[in-house]
Amino acid sequence: MASLTRPRHGRVVAGVCAAIANRFGISPFLVRVIFLVSMLLPGPQILIYLGGWLLIPNERF
Repeated sequence: MASLTRPRHGRVVAGVCAAIANRFGISPFLVRVIFLVSMLLPGPQILIYLGGWLLIPNERF
């Protein structure tokens, strides 16, 4: 499996969804759709996304 890093290419906002998709080998589009649907539910989704933005390192190339 790939490591959890934010890619330099394929970013839409911060690369958090792309990093998660890359780590688990699924489509970044699918992860983005799941995230957007989860926004309809109550919870700390935005805080988790911001935490990922701060904690997930950038890809080093």
